Amino acid sequence: MLDRIQKFFNNNLASTTHDSGETSDHALQLAAAALLMEMAHADGRINETELAHILKVVGSTFSLTETEAAELVDLARAEAESSTSLHEFTTLINTHWPADMKVRLVELMWQIAYADLEIDKHEQHLMRKIVRLLYIPHNDYIAAKIRAKRLILGT
Repeated sequence: MLDRIQKFFNNNLASTTHDSGETSDHALQLAAAALLMEMAHADGRINETELAHILKVVGSTFSLTETEAAELVDLARAEAESSTSLHEFTTLINTHWPADMKVRLVELMWQIAYADLEIDKHEQHLMRKIVRLLYIPHNDYIAAKIRAKRLILGT
């Protein structure tokens, strides 16, 4: 597995910037997927429903094939497990994504939290922390939560 991660980084993320100084889309996708994995694991367990939803939203959000989405999610899981802080992910996203994309990420994270049909206090805590790190206004945070809840729970 470590060889696969190293190969992915060498091929896609060896330098997180292009010659133009822009951060690679791969690095941003990996950071976003890692935050989704962090949300799925916030309550101490990742169930199949959460994992399936992560695969679905990663694939559709980043226009990836099922295989590419699965590889990205596997790498994101490894990154999330080896990371010592959320800052490496949130800083990258904060620096390179506009506000609407960051709010969309928050909505996707809420969808993952709601996927197992219960919101845990650790999920709420993680979400508040990430929202602060991404500088999401409170009204956008609440609107994203409501949209996610309606989508997943139908309420």
